Amino acid sequence: MTVLAPDYQRIVGVLEKRRFAGEGPVKAKEIAAELGLGTTPAKVEGVRSKARRLTERGWLLLEASGIFSVGRRPAAVPDADSSV
Repeated sequence: MTVLAPDYQRIVGVLEKRRFAGEGPVKAKEIAAELGLGTTPAKVEGVRSKARRLTERGWLLLEASGIFSVGRRPAAVPDADSSV
Protein backbone atom coordinates (compact mmCIF):
# COMPACT_ATOMS: atom_id res chain seq x y z
CA MET A 1 0.00 0.00 0.00
CA THR A 2 3.02 2.29 0.24
CA VAL A 3 2.71 2.93 -3.50
CA LEU A 4 -0.30 5.11 -2.72
CA ALA A 5 -0.16 8.77 -1.72
CA PRO A 6 -0.79 9.37 2.02
CA ASP A 7 -4.40 10.58 1.55
CA TYR A 8 -5.23 7.44 -0.42
CA GLN A 9 -3.50 5.23 2.16
CA ARG A 10 -5.66 6.75 4.88
CA ILE A 11 -8.86 6.02 2.95
CA VAL A 12 -7.86 2.40 2.33
CA GLY A 13 -6.80 2.14 5.99
CA VAL A 14 -10.23 3.25 7.20
CA LEU A 15 -11.94 0.64 5.04
CA GLU A 16 -9.50 -2.12 6.03
CA LYS A 17 -10.08 -1.31 9.69
CA ARG A 18 -13.85 -1.56 9.15
CA ARG A 19 -13.48 -4.89 7.34
CA PHE A 20 -11.37 -6.36 10.15
CA ALA A 21 -13.96 -5.13 12.66
CA GLY A 22 -16.65 -7.00 10.73
CA GLU A 23 -18.33 -3.82 9.52
CA GLY A 24 -19.75 -3.44 6.05
CA PRO A 25 -19.31 -0.97 3.21
CA VAL A 26 -19.36 2.74 3.95
CA LYS A 27 -20.32 6.00 2.26
CA ALA A 28 -17.80 8.74 1.51
CA LYS A 29 -19.40 10.93 4.20
CA GLU A 30 -18.59 8.32 6.86
CA ILE A 31 -15.02 7.96 5.58
CA ALA A 32 -14.55 11.74 5.76
CA ALA A 33 -15.90 11.81 9.31
CA GLU A 34 -13.66 8.94 10.41
CA LEU A 35 -10.64 10.71 8.92
CA GLY A 36 -11.51 13.78 10.97
CA LEU A 37 -12.17 15.92 7.91
CA GLY A 38 -15.73 16.79 8.82
CA THR A 39 -18.81 16.25 6.72
CA THR A 40 -19.03 19.46 4.73
CA PRO A 41 -19.90 18.86 1.07
CA ALA A 42 -16.43 19.95 -0.08
CA LYS A 43 -14.65 17.46 2.19
CA VAL A 44 -17.05 14.63 1.35
CA GLU A 45 -16.67 15.24 -2.39
CA GLY A 46 -12.88 15.19 -2.05
CA VAL A 47 -13.02 11.83 -0.29
CA ARG A 48 -15.57 10.49 -2.79
CA SER A 49 -13.35 11.53 -5.70
CA LYS A 50 -10.32 9.80 -4.19
CA ALA A 51 -12.35 6.69 -3.34
CA ARG A 52 -13.61 6.50 -6.93
CA ARG A 53 -10.03 6.74 -8.21
CA LEU A 54 -9.06 3.93 -5.85
CA THR A 55 -12.01 1.92 -7.22
CA GLU A 56 -10.89 2.51 -10.81
CA ARG A 57 -7.41 1.29 -9.89
CA GLY A 58 -8.68 -1.80 -8.10
CA TRP A 59 -7.90 -0.88 -4.49
CA LEU A 60 -11.55 -0.45 -3.47
CA LEU A 61 -14.87 -1.90 -4.54
CA LEU A 62 -17.92 0.20 -5.25
CA GLU A 63 -20.68 -1.88 -3.66
CA ALA A 64 -23.61 0.36 -4.58
CA SER A 65 -24.10 3.98 -5.48
CA GLY A 66 -21.59 5.75 -3.27
CA ILE A 67 -20.86 2.83 -0.93
CA PHE A 68 -17.25 1.63 -0.81
CA SER A 69 -15.45 -1.37 0.63
CA VAL A 70 -11.86 -2.53 0.54
CA GLY A 71 -10.88 -5.28 -1.84
CA ARG A 72 -8.39 -5.60 -4.60
CA ARG A 73 -9.21 -7.04 -7.97
CA PRO A 74 -6.98 -9.89 -9.06
CA ALA A 75 -4.06 -8.86 -11.23
CA ALA A 76 -4.52 -9.39 -14.95
CA VAL A 77 -3.06 -12.65 -16.17
CA PRO A 78 -1.82 -12.78 -19.76
CA ASP A 79 -3.69 -15.09 -22.10
CA ALA A 80 -2.06 -18.40 -22.94
CA ASP A 81 -2.09 -17.35 -26.60
CA SER A 82 -0.21 -14.11 -26.03
CA SER A 83 3.50 -14.05 -26.69
CA VAL A 84 5.71 -12.71 -23.94
